Amino acid sequence: MKLEPRISIITLGVDDLDRAIRFYEAMGLERNRKVAEGVAFFQMGGMILALWPRDELAADIANDNFRPAMGANGKPGFSGVALAYNTRSEAEVNLVLELAEKAGGRILKSARRAFWGGVQGYFADTEGNLWEVAYNPSFPIDEEGRITLPE
Repeated sequence: MKLEPRISIITLGVDDLDRAIRFYEAMGLERNRKVAEGVAFFQMGGMILALWPRDELAADIANDNFRPAMGANGKPGFSGVALAYNTRSEAEVNLVLELAEKAGGRILKSARRAFWGGVQGYFADTEGNLWEVAYNPSFPIDEEGRITLPE
């Protein structure tokens, strides 16, 4: 298996979701209202920008294999940024995680059913950058690898 060359979603962990939403809307981006509970999604051409409370992003990644370090202020000590690679099938999530591990990455969270109904896992590359690998049937991917939000 070879990874298709794409980044599907860039997730920014934010301290104040409402403030961050106002900022990006003031910049001219339009928030997707179909998926809006506790998160904000903005279509960015063939990619998606996601805003998610930083502590919830840290909790989503955390498990027995990985705990984001907490800073002195009680906030997660990681960057608060995760890149996402969305797959075309549930089975492909495991294949991408295996590929990342064979390439020298570290599995942080093995593939499992996500609270939003799809399948997801996390890995860190050799530099510690976080990647989510996910299958979300509500976020279709076209032939060129462009992901779209539901309408």
